[in-house]
Amino acid sequence: MLFLVAALALFGLVLGPVAQLPLHITLVAAAAIGVWLALYGIRGRLAHRGEL
Repeated sequence: MLFLVAALALFGLVLGPVAQLPLHITLVAAAAIGVWLALYGIRGRLAHRGEL
């Protein structure tokens, strides 16, 4: 039960600021984070193969 309370509190802290932002700003930020993660993954895959 304590784990559930902690998870809900953390979820509220993470999503609280997003709920206050306009939708278009949230979508732009989400897209930027997605692109960054994709580039990070591609770079890691290339480095693992020894191509970078």
